[in-house]
Amino acid sequence: MSAHDPAMTALAQNWLALSVLHGRIESRIERALQINHNLSAREYWLLDVLGRQHDGVGGHLQMKQVADAVVLSQSATTRLVTRLEDRGLLTRYLCPTDRRGIYTDVSEEGLALLEAARPTNDAALREALDDASDEPDLVPLVDAVRRAAS
Repeated sequence: MSAHDPAMTALAQNWLALSVLHGRIESRIERALQINHNLSAREYWLLDVLGRQHDGVGGHLQMKQVADAVVLSQSATTRLVTRLEDRGLLTRYLCPTDRRGIYTDVSEEGLALLEAARPTNDAALREALDDASDEPDLVPLVDAVRRAAS
């Protein structure tokens, strides 16, 4: 394959379209969450991931699992968790059976903020997808996202 291979060009164009759509969605969500809840999109996603793990046995994640879930390096994840912990939205504690493991759990305050912010996130996502559906290059991606949600 060469750099001028039509399949590679189409692949690169599709990747660019996906990147554009992702950037627009993330930007819309970021603005809405900051304005309405003083949360960044990453903070929201971290609370959401932990909130989904909250009920029952194992309702917490190790720091490495948190980093993987929010797609950040371990050091960036630690800074993110520290910010939310300082706000009382998360807690960290040592694993009772393996003192080397550190777990992160969402607090009741974090769950309440997550519940309040979820409609804002969802509305911003819908608005970003609606706007993107006006652009022919993005329509197939928007349709794929919507189909995956049904």
